[in-house]
Amino acid sequence: MAQCQILKEYAQYVAKVRECARSSALDVAVEEAVNYCIQNDILAEFLRKNKSEVIATSIFEYNKEEEEKKLRKAEYEAGIQEGKLQKTKEVAITLSRSGFPVKKIEELLHVGEETILEWIK
Repeated sequence: MAQCQILKEYAQYVAKVRECARSSALDVAVEEAVNYCIQNDILAEFLRKNKSEVIATSIFEYNKEEEEKKLRKAEYEAGIQEGKLQKTKEVAITLSRSGFPVKKIEELLHVGEETILEWIK
């Protein structure tokens, strides 16, 4: 970034949007960041010429980034749940092979009898 002034200024703009978004609604935060950058000569010429497009694009991109974060988090949590279910299934099968009755496995693992019977088939 030290060698590319535009990239450096763009990073400053993005950081300002994120800073403003902590305390304001996204649309307000983006407009505040654009105005700040113009006043502080950060991408000023470009932002003056393209202010409305920059604001619209920034809101869209920021929302997209947030949605992708939420999606990754949901996928991660689903993976954790799938892993827990897989482990519970393995434990149920192991207990069954060790001679534990299905009713006892049901009590220990808090899983329905039908599910346990399906797993140990």
